[in-house]
Amino acid sequence: MNKRGPTLAAQDIILALGLPDGCRVDQRVPKKLLLENGAPTAADKRLINEGIEEIQWVAALKPTTVGVSDYRDDLREYLEIAVLTLTLRGASDKGEAKPPNAVRLTELLHRAVPYPVLLLLHTGQRLTLSLAHKRWAQNEAGKVVLDGGVVSASLPDDAPSADVLRAFTSALSLASQPQATLFGLYQGWMDSVQALLAARLTGNFKAADSPEQAAARRQALQECERLELEATRLRTLAAKEKQLARQVELNLALKRVLAELASARQQL
Repeated sequence: MNKRGPTLAAQDIILALGLPDGCRVDQRVPKKLLLENGAPTAADKRLINEGIEEIQWVAALKPTTVGVSDYRDDLREYLEIAVLTLTLRGASDKGEAKPPNAVRLTELLHRAVPYPVLLLLHTGQRLTLSLAHKRWAQNEAGKVVLDGGVVSASLPDDAPSADVLRAFTSALSLASQPQATLFGLYQGWMDSVQALLAARLTGNFKAADSPEQAAARRQALQECERLELEATRLRTLAAKEKQLARQVELNLALKRVLAELASARQQL
């Protein structure tokens, strides 16, 4: 039997955020809105209709509700941050299987909402937090698109221990995030998620001491992901290889990649 960490519900994270009452919305969002704004294909429409149980708009973080200034530059305009929960159908009550459409539905929701979103995706006993920056589209005035990929972590899967999980949920508190602008606040939440992803590899959760350290961690995480994929590829090739000389060559390459991976993990 696989050991799993403590089970968290979306409400646990919402409480950990420490949001003021004035920013709470607590309204159900009709799937029709997502179908109209976030379903570019017929297959996506089917995913939304068949895969989503409920979308809940939890909170709207604005200068007037959280006392943090909005943000504007040539790339983006952050007037509001939305906190949403998304509950999917078809997940095992025991959390044993992740619905195959969860990643796509998460991306569709992030794309559909014009504001940056802190999304809490609930599937059985697994809770996934995801964030994605937005920017102006280059070819369509007034349209926003994702700026980079979706950053996500699943609980308890990405928390190697109860101590790490407690440290992570504590770090999510609104009071612990940068307060100068909504962009900085949102980046602070994203950095907290990336600190959790780093803890999965190091065993310890440590919030970044500066934006520069957070940026270095992001680069190290990307490098670790690349090297892990390369190590998997080399292991697969070596297992299938029949010629001894080629097996030796692949194993030597794997050792080099694993050494690089160890070095990258030290940067986390």
